[in-house]
Amino acid sequence: MAAANRVLVYGGKGALGSACVHYFKSKGWVTSDVAKLLGEHKVDAIVCVAGGWAGGNCSSKDLYKNSDMMWKQSVWTSTISSHLASLHLKPGGLLTLSGAKASLEGTPGMVGYGMAKAAVHQLCKSLTGENSGLPSGAGAVAILPVTLDTPMNRKFMPDADFGSWTPLEYIAETFYSWATGSGRPASGSLIQLVTTGGETEASAAQ
Repeated sequence: MAAANRVLVYGGKGALGSACVHYFKSKGWVTSDVAKLLGEHKVDAIVCVAGGWAGGNCSSKDLYKNSDMMWKQSVWTSTISSHLASLHLKPGGLLTLSGAKASLEGTPGMVGYGMAKAAVHQLCKSLTGENSGLPSGAGAVAILPVTLDTPMNRKFMPDADFGSWTPLEYIAETFYSWATGSGRPASGSLIQLVTTGGETEASAAQ
């Protein structure tokens, strides 16, 4: 009997995380949260989908609070996931991180968010180095969506163009394909997800 594939989803209680957990389970993979790591077993993939959003420019009274929150929600979670990958990821395994297309440029209206996601991009690139600490042959890839089609986003932006929002199922399917070796980008890649008219295109950021 073949060994079970295993995936650890960090942030599995959020909308995207829940979609990823459901999709991997539907494919017969074993899922786990950080509190229930699988002993000596290694995992095939670690999917970090923890994160959040906060707006505000440099004059905002909440600048420091929001920046700290964004750092904890995006950078700390990505750093923890990277450390978990160094300990529990199989050689040749996959670590995915969650960046943002907006952070490829300035984000004056959401300073804390932009800084945090840019740091995630830098971490992803750092993990490609020979002495990054990842297992042999393992790769790190960050997705850079624009807006995710989540229940909370629909609630707070009911008049938006949902056809320009990236479906959670698309991302879950993409992670599964990469985890099984199909079309996985080179380690360190920042993959933009741009959705137009309900169709999503993935492309590497230049």
